[in-house]
Amino acid sequence: MADGDLVSVGAKPRATLRYRVEGMDCPSCASKIETAVGRVAGAEDIRVNYGTQVLAFRLDETTTSRTAIEEQVRKLGYGIAPVEALRVEAGNVSAAAGDAGPGRAPLPWWKGTKARLAAAIATLTAAGFAASLALPDLEHWAYLPAALLGLAFFGRKAIAAARAGSPFSIEMLMSIATVGAILIGATSEAAVVVFLFTIGELLENVAAGRARAGIEALGSLVPRTALLVENGTAREVPAAQLKVGDRVLVRPGDRVSADGVVAEGESEIDESPVTGESVPVAKTEGDLVFAGSVNASGALQVQVSKPASDNTIARIIRLVEEAQEAKAPTARFIERFSAIYTPIAVAVAALVAVAPPLLFGADWDTWVYRGLALLLVACPCALVLSTPAAIASGLAVGTRRGLLVKGGGALEIIGRIRTVAFDKTGTLTEGRPRVTDVQALSGSERTMLGLAAAVENGSSHPLGRAILERAAADGIPLRPTKDARAIPGKAVEAIITGKRVSVGSPSYAAEQAPLTPEAEWAITAWENEGKTVVVVAVDNVPAGLIAVRDEPRADAAAGIRALNALGVQSVMLTGDNPRTGRAIAEALGLEVKAGLLPEDKLREIGALKAQAPVAMVGDGINDAPALAAASIGVAMGGGTDVALETADAALLNSRVMDVAALVGLSRATLANIHQNVAIALGLKAIFLVTTVAGITGLWPAVLADTGATVLVTLNALRLLGYRFKGAT
Repeated sequence: MADGDLVSVGAKPRATLRYRVEGMDCPSCASKIETAVGRVAGAEDIRVNYGTQVLAFRLDETTTSRTAIEEQVRKLGYGIAPVEALRVEAGNVSAAAGDAGPGRAPLPWWKGTKARLAAAIATLTAAGFAASLALPDLEHWAYLPAALLGLAFFGRKAIAAARAGSPFSIEMLMSIATVGAILIGATSEAAVVVFLFTIGELLENVAAGRARAGIEALGSLVPRTALLVENGTAREVPAAQLKVGDRVLVRPGDRVSADGVVAEGESEIDESPVTGESVPVAKTEGDLVFAGSVNASGALQVQVSKPASDNTIARIIRLVEEAQEAKAPTARFIERFSAIYTPIAVAVAALVAVAPPLLFGADWDTWVYRGLALLLVACPCALVLSTPAAIASGLAVGTRRGLLVKGGGALEIIGRIRTVAFDKTGTLTEGRPRVTDVQALSGSERTMLGLAAAVENGSSHPLGRAILERAAADGIPLRPTKDARAIPGKAVEAIITGKRVSVGSPSYAAEQAPLTPEAEWAITAWENEGKTVVVVAVDNVPAGLIAVRDEPRADAAAGIRALNALGVQSVMLTGDNPRTGRAIAEALGLEVKAGLLPEDKLREIGALKAQAPVAMVGDGINDAPALAAASIGVAMGGGTDVALETADAALLNSRVMDVAALVGLSRATLANIHQNVAIALGLKAIFLVTTVAGITGLWPAVLADTGATVLVTLNALRLLGYRFKGAT
């Protein structure tokens, strides 16, 4: 929002501002910017996302102007321009303004400032090497231009960061080491140091760009244009201009241009770009479709239900951005650790430089050189990057699978859960009852089912809809009815060909006429299996039985087994009757606690949470209290508002198997973080010893720091290739 949204806090106006910051490619950069802006009076609620290069904050403009904030960031060496909130516009994730300009793609990494600087330093260093070979006596001066160029660039940023509240920045450590090397005559190593450091910065830029490409790829899923249907004709319009209620034509092979409901036509939709589900989904009138999915066969007319700024893709992008902004607990700990570690490391380096010469008469040049090398070993880049790089990769690979996680903290906790509590209806089951058994007591099953469907025609009751769906699937025509009426809680009935036909509960049917032992046995057996049984009667004489049940999802049993294999216990919490709950739980192989009211579910979640971290998986509506009370709330739902806005994570494909996939991804991410921390600290420990012992010097020290950063980044990017067990 280029001009900001004005909000009122007490009597003071606050403008909510967002800026794009060019060159913010790592957590250290984000921390410096956050510290600098936080020192400006009137700035509050500061959020910095280095992944998207976005700075957001609220500003009291009666205290400080926006220009002052912009100048503060520019002093740190970053480009800054106001932007609108990242959004999907005409098929692109774009900004209204920014360094790349509206609607224009950012410069490729090899055309950026750091790439040009690296090329210039490399050229000057090569020239210095050639000059030193030709004139060995001038070696000191031959490398000086390369060292001074790097020092001028990073030294200016170091001084600005120190003034803004970050005195122990990596640029400051590198600048001190470079100045010291020049003063003791090691200009060749000073040149190599600034060159390697620039390469490391450039690699961070490339890695951050690759992470940003994931979000940009999401935005490109939405087509730039749509075919708006008006007065029976279709005309091409920008997709961003579609309004709720518009009707658009989606031809075979086209991408759906907006979230909406199928108003006309039948087709199969490939939703894999949005949900990761590889099997096309059949769509007919009344079904939901998502922007970015692909129409595979027949032409559809879709009535728009969401504007472009709030369609599924746009909301996923916002969730991913917010997740990247939210710091994981490990990341927060490492930042606090680095804030203490870096000054201590600088003090140790200073002590190494001066103590041996002062106390033992050792050679000044030798120990100053080693102290400078220790400064470079102390650089915390790889350590600070270790967690957010892994978290960003984990979030990205989860999004591709249809697993949306709201932040690194949630992603970390998921891997530590020991119990998953499932709701039943709509979570472990499909949420749509189906006819499972039909038994005629007189006449044919087809005739009996046809009578029941005719009575239920037009019903909105789930059992009635299940009977109608079964009759339609069997190709049974519906007979005309009259005098249809409902007997609340007992039955529905109507006159068909002069006979009164009722579809009701077994108890109601027994009141009208005795049930045969055969019928009573079937009713008892089916009810013990968790099914709801209705009796079809003609003129009060039982004619047949129909059993209906909300069947478990196709992957529910496999999903529970997958959790068991991970050492995670599963339990079903349901408000349904104990008999139905027990039947479903036994079929799936998990514990059950049935007949629970919402407050009972909260109590059960509290008891489980007291023992170990617990996840609650529900539909995100009536399970909202339990979702909020659990260590992690996971919402089921194919891109619905509730699934995206409620809980800590959402499973777009509504697959039970994806709960285990989420746990596996979290554990892989946690393992990656631990590996990254080990790499960062391990290399520092090794080079600390070798530097003090005089085995390694300045350029190996900076190479170790750059190498650790590269290794940590590459290890984190390795998560992008993570393969989910059982994935299709």
